[in-house]
Formats: sequence, structure tokens, C-alpha cells
Amino acid sequence: MGARGRRAAPGGTSPARSGGRLADEVYDTLLGQLMSLRIEPGSRVTIDVLARELGVSQTPIRDALNRMEAEGLVVRVPHAGYRIPPQITRQRFEDMLEVRLLLEPAAARRSAERASLAQVAGLRRMLEEMAELEGGVGPTAYGAFGLRDAAFHDLVAHSAENQVIRETLARLHSHVHLFRLHHDTQVTHLAMAEHEDVVAAIAARDPDAAAYAMRRHILRSGERFRRLFDEISDGHPMPVRS
Repeated sequence: MGARGRRAAPGGTSPARSGGRLADEVYDTLLGQLMSLRIEPGSRVTIDVLARELGVSQTPIRDALNRMEAEGLVVRVPHAGYRIPPQITRQRFEDMLEVRLLLEPAAARRSAERASLAQVAGLRRMLEEMAELEGGVGPTAYGAFGLRDAAFHDLVAHSAENQVIRETLARLHSHVHLFRLHHDTQVTHLAMAEHEDVVAAIAARDPDAAAYAMRRHILRSGERFRRLFDEISDGHPMPVRS
């Protein structure tokens, strides 16, 4: 799900590039445009228009959009292409935060009790991947970090062996919505340290510490993003900062 630092060339494509790699380049381009609000929240996007703009065939556009749909970045509209989800409102943000505080500390607690050694290793690998993206420049790297952030929380829920919690959190797409609010590299730095505390507690098989670390992370994340709502009215795009 991460950015690879590539872009689809708007003036045409090289026949030497494979279809899979070209779809990755298109995906990275669209992710950057989405996270920088160049593609506005609530707007419609169509495959033929994007193909003309990026100078590629419809196949890599379709592949990239299918991938983005699975990640909650776009919504498929029957017979009308795709739509960018609207920007999250303050009330929706508070509701999601409340749900996360109910479910994710419990998931971290169960993960400390139930996670296999392989799952703990998977959490550590995810942190390593996020660390590689932490210092990335630009909205594409920031968006890729946000998607890894979502994957990290999904791994915790998966290792808790509670499918209902995992499915509920997945339907929220909370990380996607939050990282679309604002581009702030401080968010990635602080989140990394808090994630490390969660993984350390899970690896130590300390349920209380894992639940506490996850609750503290969600509360602090909520405080960071809540400040953004104090700067602008609900429903309006928020400025992007490098």
C-alpha cells in the first residue's frame, strides 16, 4: 500500500513498463493528488478523464482505482465512475474516536494475550516499514504512511482474534479520513513512538500495558487532529502543510 516515489508521466507512457508497475505509478500519482486536496473531497473522478489527464490507458487507471476503493480512498458509484469521500466533519470525528476508544484498547489487551510470535514479528516489520516512510517528503509519502498506520491497527485487531472488532474498525476507515485532513510531519513522528509502546507491551505479554498504550495513543492522536477542527469550520477542506 505504500508509495514508491514514482509518478505516471502525463505526457505518455513507456511500452517497456509492465502493467503492474504502471498501475503502481498511477496509484502513487492519484494518492498524492488526493492527499494534497488537488482532487477535492466530494468530487467525482472517471476512468476516461483520468486516462486522458495522465496519458495512460484505462487499464492501469482501473487497477489503481480498484485498489483505492479497497482502502476507502474512493467510493464506486454505479454507472457513474468513482467519488472522493467528503472530508470528515467534527461530529463524525468525535463519534469515530469514541468507537475506537471502546474497541482498540480491548483489541490490544487481547493481542498481548493471544498474538503468536509470527504476529508480533509482523507488527515489528510494519513499524520498520512505517519508519522508512516517516521522513518522506510530500503528500504521497504522507498518504502512504497513513495507509500503513491503518494496516498497523488492523494487524493489532487481527492478532486479538476478534473478527467483529476487526471488521468494525475496517469499516470506519478512520485513518484514511484523518490523514486526509492535514499534512503534518509531526503526526507521523509522534504516532511512531506511540506505536512502539503498543508493540513493546504486546511483545512483553502485558495486557494492561498494551491496553493503556493503545488508549493513550488514540487519545493523543485525537488531540492532535482535534486541533485542526478548531482552525476551520466543519465540511471545508483543510490546508495542506509540508
